[in-house]
Amino acid sequence: MFKRAGCFSYRRVQIFQSHKSANSLDFFRWLTVFYGSLTIRCRRTSSSTSKSKGTLMSNDHTPHGLQRNLKNRHLQLIAIGGAIGTGLFMGSGKTIHLAGPSVLLTYVIIGTFLFFIMRAMGELLLSNLEYKSFTDFTYDLLGPAAGFFVGWTYWFCWVVIGMADIIAITGYTQFWWPDVPLWLPGLLCILIMAGMNLLTVKLFGEMEFWFALIKIIAILLLVVVGLFLVFTGFIDPSSGEKASFAHLWNKGGFFPNGIGGFFSAFQIAVFAFVGIELVGTAAAETKDPETNLPKAINRIPVRVIIFYVLALGVIMTVTPWSEVNPAKSPFVNMFTLIGIPIAAGLVNLVVLTSALSSANGGMFSTGRMLYGLSAADVAPKMFSKLNRNGVPATGLLYSCLYLVVGIFLLYQSGDIMDMFTIVTTVSSIGFIFVWIMILLAYLKYRKTRPQLHEKSIYKLPGGTTTIWLCMAFLAFVLVLFSLDADTRLGLMYMPLWFIVCGILYWLLYRRNHPANQKQG
Repeated sequence: MFKRAGCFSYRRVQIFQSHKSANSLDFFRWLTVFYGSLTIRCRRTSSSTSKSKGTLMSNDHTPHGLQRNLKNRHLQLIAIGGAIGTGLFMGSGKTIHLAGPSVLLTYVIIGTFLFFIMRAMGELLLSNLEYKSFTDFTYDLLGPAAGFFVGWTYWFCWVVIGMADIIAITGYTQFWWPDVPLWLPGLLCILIMAGMNLLTVKLFGEMEFWFALIKIIAILLLVVVGLFLVFTGFIDPSSGEKASFAHLWNKGGFFPNGIGGFFSAFQIAVFAFVGIELVGTAAAETKDPETNLPKAINRIPVRVIIFYVLALGVIMTVTPWSEVNPAKSPFVNMFTLIGIPIAAGLVNLVVLTSALSSANGGMFSTGRMLYGLSAADVAPKMFSKLNRNGVPATGLLYSCLYLVVGIFLLYQSGDIMDMFTIVTTVSSIGFIFVWIMILLAYLKYRKTRPQLHEKSIYKLPGGTTTIWLCMAFLAFVLVLFSLDADTRLGLMYMPLWFIVCGILYWLLYRRNHPANQKQG
């Protein structure tokens, strides 16, 4: 029995044409469910029925203006390309510098724990098919305040990720134009992408299709070319180093900077995994979630191995970890060291398009997040307005203002990598908060609804023991954030957001729904 109002009932935003394939598991598709048109209803349910009663947050707004212009080919490429982001291309240089070859183990460990967190999410989603996202069961199991904080924190995190992407774009453009002012590339990027996003969603789909295709081809080519160089005994003309798998252990060992360096890499590496929870959430919205959700989550280890472990491992076999510049992308650095300047320029173009893709997707999504939050009466009504092209222009432009703030901070700092570290730390902490809420919701589920766990077809291996281990790991990562000066700064800033979120909760929800507070 649901003892608390909480199940979210959703109408899908009319952005995408179909949910036909389980492979279309990505952030943008998930938005059609989570932030499209949000109506939150009070439900009381038994083990066999679910019955609506009352209205927790009544809203008659139905968004028929959003456009359904993305095709299946868009979704397929965006889904795969979504696993290759700025955290890999930009942040991996610093993680290699900090940990050396042991960075491969760093990604494996983080990926393993997050896989189990996603397994917990999967069991929760399948315990009640009314759940369409982690916010659903967070709201239902932990209460309206938890659901509110998770929803707004999620929007905030993706805005901060947009800042990280803009900073990365600035860094990539310096490869060709090192004397250009730091603020100029980012500002031009924001203006161009905002203009395109205000026109039509179809244009967004085409942009993302080609961006994703470029990223996928680049990763595969990098692995193939890297292995070719190793097996042919390529020698770097500048350093005389021969490409070899031995670079993974003969340059100071597998842990060249000791256990401290190994742990330091966790701070940046976590950022590469942000958004991983969306894979399972999108699968939950397919016609056969009992099949597609486990399939989607079980693919996570494969993606980690291909896009992180294999790609970075190949880089360090061609160019020793000690030769990787922490302030630059190791993907570009590898081709620069082997003396192929044209190839280095092409790879820099690839990683630039990756950052553009992420920034473009973030801009697209945050506007629609605010649109859905507004439709749910937890954001100002102005965000629910659409322009004549069916685009939530007000929310999109509002989110863009925060990206401009990111440019200002970069200009004030003058150091691209320092600012990238700060904003990625802030977003990582936000996502860790979301992951912790998923774990807490699972503990509440096991305590209050044991009969649903017994019937589950996708039980979390290890049960609550696994949950506590994952909680301990996330707490450990937060402790690591406090040890480094750069990441400590981000850790200090993040509580300010939760204060803001608490004020928003009072102003936008609690005061408007006093009856629900008494019920909760």
